[in-house]
Amino acid sequence: MAEHALALTLALLRVFPERSRTASWATEPKGISLYGLDVVIIGAGGIALEIMRLLEPFDPTITIVRRSTDPVPGASRTVAASSLGDVLPTADVVIVAAAMTSDTSKMFGAAEFEAMKPTSVLVNIARGGLVDTDALVAALDREAIWGAGLDVTDPEPLPDGHPLWTSERALITSHQADTPEMVAPLLAERIRHNVAALGGEGEFIGVVDPAAGY
Repeated sequence: MAEHALALTLALLRVFPERSRTASWATEPKGISLYGLDVVIIGAGGIALEIMRLLEPFDPTITIVRRSTDPVPGASRTVAASSLGDVLPTADVVIVAAAMTSDTSKMFGAAEFEAMKPTSVLVNIARGGLVDTDALVAALDREAIWGAGLDVTDPEPLPDGHPLWTSERALITSHQADTPEMVAPLLAERIRHNVAALGGEGEFIGVVDPAAGY
């Protein structure tokens, strides 16, 4: 999923949605380099940490948005979810990698898109319900943001004829960030690791907090 987030980010910055739809040679130079950009990652779980690792060669400034302000190694700063609106105005890339809970439902709405720069992109590889779809469509239509890369949508599946399908600023990958073939070896390794932890070797990974909902 971290690989997919990076792929969507690069595709949006290099205007692949627009380029892939054209039927003639483009003459207008257009695109943004990922190098040195301001990246906001919403969430601080394993996927977010792997996204940060994959981003290292691009030397970005990374802000983590999470429930607490406890520092996350590798991030330039960590802010609470209540401060999301404070970090959006300077963000070039926003990657949603948070869990879907009653607190995070539609955390991205009209106000958040209004706060973003017209050259910024949104990538969602978490859950579709974290983003207000109507607000996203409106933001893309008025070119309030550069583009949106969505592996997940609300509703899902996204109905045929939905305006996101024809938006030149949207790239939709139909919840294919992790196929069974991709997940199997990773899941096997997690099981191996946790069986060892059960025997006293190391700590458990992928621990769920029922109270938090993830």
